[in-house]
Amino acid sequence: LSNTAILHQIRRDQVTDTCRANSVLSRKRRVLTPNDLKHLVVDEDHEMIYCYVPKVACTNWKRVMMVLTGRGKYSDPMEIPANEAHVSSNLKTLNQYSIPEINHRLKNYMKFLFVREPFERLVSAYRNKFTQKYNTSFHKRYGTKIVRRQRKNATQEALRKGDDVKFEEFVAYLIDPHTQREEPFNEHWQTVYSLCHPCHIHYDLIGKYETLEEDSNYILQLAGVGNYLKFPTYAKSTRTTDEMTTEFFQNISSEHQTQLYEVYKLDFLMFNYSVPSYLKLE
Repeated sequence: LSNTAILHQIRRDQVTDTCRANSVLSRKRRVLTPNDLKHLVVDEDHEMIYCYVPKVACTNWKRVMMVLTGRGKYSDPMEIPANEAHVSSNLKTLNQYSIPEINHRLKNYMKFLFVREPFERLVSAYRNKFTQKYNTSFHKRYGTKIVRRQRKNATQEALRKGDDVKFEEFVAYLIDPHTQREEPFNEHWQTVYSLCHPCHIHYDLIGKYETLEEDSNYILQLAGVGNYLKFPTYAKSTRTTDEMTTEFFQNISSEHQTQLYEVYKLDFLMFNYSVPSYLKLE
């Protein structure tokens, strides 16, 4: 076995062990429904299934999947505009198949996902959805709700626009039991285990954002396309880093930090991310 194969085996074992140790939390003893499978993108030609996790290079992976499933329509992933990569009709997801077809694919296809340090992913989602002026749909749908619930004496404008949500307010919204009861989290901050169901679906490969290029190209190699398709690399200066995440957490009370860690705890454990050193857990 190559070192890479061993590494992926270790990652798989970590998921299995975490699922077993937290079976009450992670399994909830339920059967997956087709609705649970809308994040699993299927590539029939190469018999692959990719579970996409927003804020973990999913735009580029969707582009790659469009090249793989486009039957020659695209050759360069980076020529596909980002917004086109997110048009749902451009890729086929597992929930569009019949139950026997779903089971056949889950059993026989190569399944993979990519993960990222949970709080870094969270800060990345916050920065993208709440601090960019163009994300008005997010401001309207979530921002106004967060301001209404978390901000005392909010101005009429803030209540109407919802475009100035502070990170502290976002965190308070996430840990509010009311939020959890009301509706599932938006996919940009939903936990990986809720999006991809790693305790029910046995993933062959778990890629990490921290080793994105090596892991991605290894998967493409296993798929037999590595000789003509490489994962797009680009230096992104705006990327959310560990230092930046540390800064965002400075103003979060230790009580809220502890509650937030509980929400994302399974993702930390399952994908072997240690408790961040900047956290002041109670």
